[in-house]
Amino acid sequence: MALWSLMLWFPLAVVLSQGPWTQDLKPQHDSGPFELVVLNPWTSRGPGLSRVKRDWIIPPIRVLENSKQVPEDLVQIKSDKIFTSQVIYKLEGPGVDQEPKNLFEIDDKTGFIRSIRPLDREKHKSFKLKAFALSPSGERLENPTTIEIMVLDQNDNRPSFIKNQFTGFVAEFSVPGTSVMSVSATDADDPLTDNAILSYSIVGQQSEPGDAVTKVMFGINNETGVIYTRDVGLDREVVKSFRLKLQVADMSGMGLTSESVAIVHVTDINNHAPQFSPSMYHVSGQENQQDYEVCRVNSTDRDDHGTGNWEAVYTVAHGNNGGHFFVDTDPVSNQGVITVVKPLDFESQSEYTLVLTVANRNPLSPKAPSAPVSSATVVVTVVNENEAPRFREDPIRVLVPESVVPGTILKSNLAYDPDQTGLRYDIFRDPERWLEVNKLTGDIIARRPFNIRSAHLKNGVYSAVVRATDAGGMTTSATLLITLKETNDYPPQLVPLSGIICRPGNRPESALLLTARDEDLAPHADPFTFDLPDDMAFNWTLVPVNKTHARLHSLVDELEMGRYAVTVLVTDSGTPALGSFSQVNITVCSCDSFSQCRSETAALLGSSVVLLLLAVAIHSCTSRRHLQKESALLVGGSEEDVRDNVLSYDEQGGGEEDENAYNLDLLNPSDAPHIPASFFCPGPLGTSGPRGKQPLRKDAPQDLPSPVYPRRPPADPSDIEDYINDGLEAADRDPNVPPYDTALIYDYEGEGSLAGSLSSVASGSSDGDQDYDYLNDWGPRFKKLAHMYDPR
Repeated sequence: MALWSLMLWFPLAVVLSQGPWTQDLKPQHDSGPFELVVLNPWTSRGPGLSRVKRDWIIPPIRVLENSKQVPEDLVQIKSDKIFTSQVIYKLEGPGVDQEPKNLFEIDDKTGFIRSIRPLDREKHKSFKLKAFALSPSGERLENPTTIEIMVLDQNDNRPSFIKNQFTGFVAEFSVPGTSVMSVSATDADDPLTDNAILSYSIVGQQSEPGDAVTKVMFGINNETGVIYTRDVGLDREVVKSFRLKLQVADMSGMGLTSESVAIVHVTDINNHAPQFSPSMYHVSGQENQQDYEVCRVNSTDRDDHGTGNWEAVYTVAHGNNGGHFFVDTDPVSNQGVITVVKPLDFESQSEYTLVLTVANRNPLSPKAPSAPVSSATVVVTVVNENEAPRFREDPIRVLVPESVVPGTILKSNLAYDPDQTGLRYDIFRDPERWLEVNKLTGDIIARRPFNIRSAHLKNGVYSAVVRATDAGGMTTSATLLITLKETNDYPPQLVPLSGIICRPGNRPESALLLTARDEDLAPHADPFTFDLPDDMAFNWTLVPVNKTHARLHSLVDELEMGRYAVTVLVTDSGTPALGSFSQVNITVCSCDSFSQCRSETAALLGSSVVLLLLAVAIHSCTSRRHLQKESALLVGGSEEDVRDNVLSYDEQGGGEEDENAYNLDLLNPSDAPHIPASFFCPGPLGTSGPRGKQPLRKDAPQDLPSPVYPRRPPADPSDIEDYINDGLEAADRDPNVPPYDTALIYDYEGEGSLAGSLSSVASGSSDGDQDYDYLNDWGPRFKKLAHMYDPR
């Protein structure tokens, strides 16, 4: 800008400071076309009285950027001190002595401020400088004046898009006017000028695939840069995307330009329903198997692969009664996978007809054409296989009374064959051999009486195993649990069957304590009821003690001593109740301090009789031993060869050899005992004397019923095992055979024992009657012993 032009408009732009006018600043015209006005920014005082002039406020000096006329005078400043003395002008500030340096300078004599280099508004929009008027000595003649320089903009910058490529998405079949994306650009020029006013446009369109769409599908707002759809027909199955060439220009589209690219992708909507292809399938399935794939069905979909608009969801709409099948989607192939999740049964249903439907995971768009839901039919034929028999229950539970009669059917209809072939049954495990089974019908039958006290019962339950086999040889077994129900099978038995009642009647022993034993268990045993027949109730009475005992008392004050037989009825608490009559033998006597009967006269008489009997027995035994010795010598044998023989004395009852043990009651003077000779005179070693009449045993139970023993062996040898087992069971339940669960006797070794009698009564009348010659045959040690006893 020329200085003169600056001086022309400059006085019009100044603003006066406060204070009266003292001097006007007016432009001066010389002979040339323009006269440069000298600017006096400082105040001055004339001689004499004068008003203080107002200071000029200098408006900004405007300088065009990128000027090529450098150096260029911008403005001249002058002080009124110039008329009185020499003035030196100085300039300070950014662009002079501060960064950026060397942009401006001032003529120190004339006061001209000029630019010495081109300015760039995009770097520095303005400068504020300070001007000084100094004396030659450096003294300030005026106050500093601020000079502001404004840099005017030129359109020297192109607009620029913020991205090299923009990306946007638009759904297919979008209506015109749908916003797709927004693009933007920047311009470094002054935004307050036309140099930075931008305008956007689309200068090119290309579809993918190429030439799929030829008409212009998109427009752009030239001010905001928003891209929108202009026309209909965006179909993702036809075109996948568009490439748009963008342009931006400043000065409202008339200035500098730049270009960029926008990629618009056409997104999928679910406007295509899936369709089965094919729609009919025939497959086979194996019965009695599960969790295996039986079939796959296919479907097609034109929507975008890998999205919810393409993913298929299959459903079994009909034919899946019983829930045997399940259908799922293979995420890779999008096929429907049909799986058997519950075993198929050929006998129940040999063929299944499944109707499947298919839909997308995402709901179908309203823009999709109306069409019925696609369906497919799958026919599954079940392949038959031989199946094992099946029991209707396992374990098989049966409640049986222990008194069940052999031959009773305990359980029927145990199993069935899924293949509907015949079954054969057998008992696989039956430790007590109580059961048998009908091989054709499977009826479980009681073969023998049950025993609730069997060791094979646990908590009253008997366990057996029954087995079923089909025609193909397939076998299945089941556990048979028989719970035995206690029944009242046995009447109670009174104990004891004999006893002593002491006189006088006021003693504690004047009553006999009775109880009973019952083979049954609760609730068919105690409490017991004790009763007397009418003919016994006149002289005797029963007083209950507790649930299991009662005392038998005499109703006669002074009952005569002797023996009495009293009949007692004892009854249990079973349903129905069972009872038994028993005869109790009672001895009434005077008792000693041990509650034993005593009688002085009877005792003396009994002792005499016993001694007499012993003497007779000794004589008889001695005579018989001499006769035996002579007979032995005649045949050349020894009387009793006891060398190297071990004598046994431990036969103490309970065995076969103790069945003839003596009864000590024979020594009671109240009885007339018969003592056999064998009691005192056992036979020689290795022999057994005549048994004769044996004494009554007191360690064995009496008057108890014995079971029936099998008498005839079976005609069929195959049943001999059952015959032996029946005999053993009868012997085990017989209370009248040893061993007895009672006290055992120890005063007799038993008839036939290898041990001779140790009693000196049976050894002869004197040592001289003995023959000790047999000791000479035992060796040198016994020869001396024989000489001592028989010095002959």
